[in-house]
Amino acid sequence: MRINVNTSAVNTHRIMTQNSQRQDKNLERLASGMKINKGADGPAQLQVSERLRAQSASLGQAIDNSENAVSVLQTAEAALDEVSRALVNARQLAVHAANEGANDEFMQQADEFEFQNIVDSVNRIAANTQYGKNYLLDGSRAGNGVTTGANLEFVDATEDATSSGLGGYDVTIKTAARRAEHSGTVQLSQAVIDSEEQITISEGGRTVNFRTIKGANVEQNLNELNLAIKSAGLDLELVRPEAKGTDGNLPQNITLRHKQFGSDQEFQVASNTPGLLSAQADVPSLVQNGVDVAGEIAGEESTGLGQVLTGGPGAGVAEGIRVRYTGNTLPPGGGGPEGAFAGTVTFKQNSMNFHVGANPNQQVGMSFKSMKAAQLGTGVLNNSEFKSLEETSLMSADKAQDAMRIIDRAIEEVAIQRGEMGAFQKNTLESNLNWLRIAHENVQGSESVLRDADMAEEMAEFTRNQILMDASTSMLAHANQKTMSVLKLIG
Repeated sequence: MRINVNTSAVNTHRIMTQNSQRQDKNLERLASGMKINKGADGPAQLQVSERLRAQSASLGQAIDNSENAVSVLQTAEAALDEVSRALVNARQLAVHAANEGANDEFMQQADEFEFQNIVDSVNRIAANTQYGKNYLLDGSRAGNGVTTGANLEFVDATEDATSSGLGGYDVTIKTAARRAEHSGTVQLSQAVIDSEEQITISEGGRTVNFRTIKGANVEQNLNELNLAIKSAGLDLELVRPEAKGTDGNLPQNITLRHKQFGSDQEFQVASNTPGLLSAQADVPSLVQNGVDVAGEIAGEESTGLGQVLTGGPGAGVAEGIRVRYTGNTLPPGGGGPEGAFAGTVTFKQNSMNFHVGANPNQQVGMSFKSMKAAQLGTGVLNNSEFKSLEETSLMSADKAQDAMRIIDRAIEEVAIQRGEMGAFQKNTLESNLNWLRIAHENVQGSESVLRDADMAEEMAEFTRNQILMDASTSMLAHANQKTMSVLKLIG
């Protein structure tokens, strides 16, 4: 019997220490709710779960970012809704101002005063709409450009375009835009007039049926035809030589030309006499010989529509930049296969970018175009030579007619911008939000599997370890008393 080393007590103490450590770990997990509280609990699981935690936090922030972006879009569109309403009121005023037979000078001035108030309201909304410190509709959050060249002007750009250097991007023109035009090969003579010729012209869903006035001369019939085209609202003009000093009885060719540029514009003509307008008697001839502008921006192939040249998809730095070339012919020195240098466009990209993902480079952009009156209704051909809504006036019936065309273009531009915002919100931001919420849920679930404790299992383990701890404590007491039997030998 040995008393110096109590092997049974040492063994029991070791087992009790292990039970105590397991019980402490159970208590830690039950208190924190996590089965991995430090690296020693699971080195590999800790590394993976920390990355998942970072991803989860980033996804949560991306959700907040996307919701903020939706708020920005809603703020801008609410303002555009008011701009659209103001433009509708402006068009109503223009229709009233065009009623020349019933209006007097004071009514015309009242219409003009109210119209200018509407223009001021549009400018005020454009200048003051903001989200935080960001102004949304003044053009400062869009791509802005300045052009050089007599017939070149900057229109707008998308968020895909890249800022240019100080020298800007070169613009070359290979083909100037032309309007659809048709001229009869047979002249309108007095004999044709007296036969009561039937002329039919159709454009944009509207039709003019004109019958020549027997006994009236050529000039008078052309005047009546021109009036009929205007009254029907056709987007065409009757091209005529200078009337001063000419004989009204001289036969003339009838020449019609579309008011808008490009290959998309078309109209139909028909006449009883072959060659007067249509090639065959009473068989309509389709006129679709308009030409779109063609050229390059920054040396990259671009797409033309009417007079507007756009950096096409995949065009690189100039993608989405739109410039208008108003020249009727190529720039001086043009004619070669590479086109002629028309000028430059110096571009600065200021579109708003929203970070809507959890990782780098997961951004989407939106260009908020200027809604100021000076940028609305541009590029519309009109007799009053109004260049934009800013310059429009209702001080005469003819100006009111042209104002309607300008306002129609402005309403269309505002509607297009609202449509782009709506599509961006619905198909980009809200769709992205749905995906982010699902991803956030899945990442949190994955992190929970790795780190969260199973409370029922831990409680069962704790109870087991508590019983073992009590038992080992009791056995240690017995082991310590075992050596007391040596005293019996002494007695």
